[in-house]
Amino acid sequence: MIQNPILRGFNPDPSICRAGDTYYIATSTFEWYPGVQIHASQDLANWDLVARPLSRASQLDMRGNPDSCGVWAPCLSFADGLFWLVYTDVKRLDGNFKDAHNYIVSAPSIEGPWSDPIYVNSSGFDPSLFHDEDGRKYFSNMQWNHVSNSVGGHPKHPAFDGILLQEWDPEQGLIGPVKNIFAGSAHGLTEAPHIFRRGDYYYLTTAEGGTGYEHAVTLARSRDIWGPYELHPNTFVMTAKDAPENAMQRTGHGQMVETPSGEVFHTYLCGRPLEGLFSPCGRETGIAKCKWGDDGWLYLADGGLAPPERVTLAEPVIVPKRKPVSYDLSAPKLPKDFQWLRTPDHSRLFEMTGDALRLIGRESLGSWFEQSLVARRQEDHTYTATCQLQRFDPTAYQHGAGLTTYYNRHKFHALTVTWTEELGRVLTILSCAGDWPDGQLSFPCAPVGLGDDAIELGVEVNGKMQQFYYRTSGSWQSIGPELDASVISDEGGRGEHASFTGAFVGMFAFDITGQARTADFTAFTYTPQDLAAANTTKKRSLLCQD
Repeated sequence: MIQNPILRGFNPDPSICRAGDTYYIATSTFEWYPGVQIHASQDLANWDLVARPLSRASQLDMRGNPDSCGVWAPCLSFADGLFWLVYTDVKRLDGNFKDAHNYIVSAPSIEGPWSDPIYVNSSGFDPSLFHDEDGRKYFSNMQWNHVSNSVGGHPKHPAFDGILLQEWDPEQGLIGPVKNIFAGSAHGLTEAPHIFRRGDYYYLTTAEGGTGYEHAVTLARSRDIWGPYELHPNTFVMTAKDAPENAMQRTGHGQMVETPSGEVFHTYLCGRPLEGLFSPCGRETGIAKCKWGDDGWLYLADGGLAPPERVTLAEPVIVPKRKPVSYDLSAPKLPKDFQWLRTPDHSRLFEMTGDALRLIGRESLGSWFEQSLVARRQEDHTYTATCQLQRFDPTAYQHGAGLTTYYNRHKFHALTVTWTEELGRVLTILSCAGDWPDGQLSFPCAPVGLGDDAIELGVEVNGKMQQFYYRTSGSWQSIGPELDASVISDEGGRGEHASFTGAFVGMFAFDITGQARTADFTAFTYTPQDLAAANTTKKRSLLCQD
């Protein structure tokens, strides 16, 4: 039995392929570095993170990229003995322009080495590479129409101006004419093209309806790769837009894969919203079993359009229960679950000293250039996280380090060790509750005086509530009020602004004097909890049960 989502937490835009007996899924990472997550599985139920291939400046440099820009919608494929990865680096989100640059890298194995990128085009995002049976390759992407208020585009969502197709050669680049092959259905917002071939038909799967609760997987087909493409009898292969009680919401943007025995599965982007339609775990990855109808069209195996939470496999599999994770930060390498923001030069942000993770204080929380934040994904609606801050000696209020629940520059809560003239070294909370574009900080509690000793910092997140804790010795002590955890989500906060990532929890340091004061962290834990059980003991801290 497969339990969806198969990739929990922020793992959107899943592109799946199979090489031999192993399946691989590539997902978007946006402004988080290194770029693109690739998970591997041999049973479609258990997935392991095996690569983040965009790991050096020649492949990806996102300094200055706004929130929710960076790496959008990778496409992973295997052909000619190589893995091929197509990705977009988006440099602008707001306004009419998108500035989306598309590249291709390749590698002989999923672990690499991954090549330097080949630039392809910038006409739109969600690029994809299709390898035809005759060896020819075709590059597709959605076309972005920045003048859509006056000309062209889809009548419902004019900026989404159809799917472009052009032949591509590894030596010559794009060759031959470019053609707009698919305008999309009446649902609009047509993006995320992936082409696959079966029998006499080329099938084109796209995502439509936007990445929120109207999202859908649309399918079309043609006997000629250049079209014209006819729509699926139901328009969609899957969508939860008309099934508000379905466990998997926001379903769309995926890709088909066949098993060696001929079974068909389709990945999809999804969300698990809390009451009030807040998705703190962001856009996750699910998978659905499909079947071919007698009419040659793809359908969900169980019928209907809303994908199920659980999928039965032909062969039994064992999926281990989720367990607490403890990270030893005295290891020589940063644990693979953690990422940082934007820059390929992590040596300016942190180092593994052999005794600790040493964060080098740089710019403020929320900087688009150099922000010393090392964090992992929130994968559960209810969890606790702790860290050990072994050494940090602030001497000014412009020095800070601690534990944060973080979405982006205007949506975070941060338990912060800092300094005041009255008390010296103190513990306080910095909070930014999503009031984009102003990003005003609030200070939910008075500073608590600290000595010079090491300190443990903790947070309990229970649905829409979160509470910070600390201890220097003995029992955990709460600090500040309960905070609104729904802010740290795709839909959280105030103001109209697109949010495409997901909640993280992690460690940070800043020194806005410019003197790069450091903070040493020696341990980090992440403990998933059962939401139903936690709800019955909301006022009794899970941290205090140890």
